[in-house]
Amino acid sequence: MVKLDAGSTLKRLRNRYRLVVMNDDTYEEVVTFKLSRLSVYIMLSTIFVLLVGLTVALIVFTPLKYYIPGASTDYKSASELRQLKYRVDGLEKQNAYNVQYIEGIKKALSGNSTVKLDTIKLDVPKTEISND
Repeated sequence: MVKLDAGSTLKRLRNRYRLVVMNDDTYEEVVTFKLSRLSVYIMLSTIFVLLVGLTVALIVFTPLKYYIPGASTDYKSASELRQLKYRVDGLEKQNAYNVQYIEGIKKALSGNSTVKLDTIKLDVPKTEISND
């Protein structure tokens, strides 16, 4: 393998190159740039950092942040949402009990309900009576 010397690598980064944009029909030079590899790397890195910064700023400072799943921006709103969820669950359960109760009343009033007897044997412990 070829070992790269730090000095030669730095020289390669600083070598100047010319980028010429020409008109294809007339071969006239439209624009000429003098570039080095180092300047191209710096320019591309700067553009990348600016694009990332603009994207982050766009998400943070606009309502786009609400479209990111799991990104709750306010702890208070998240806790309020959780409390509302518990209340709705409790109300749904209470509504199911009310519907079941009303159905039972309707069956009892119509007279066509069959009574199911509870036939489970219960083992009741005997209590001891002490003489004091």
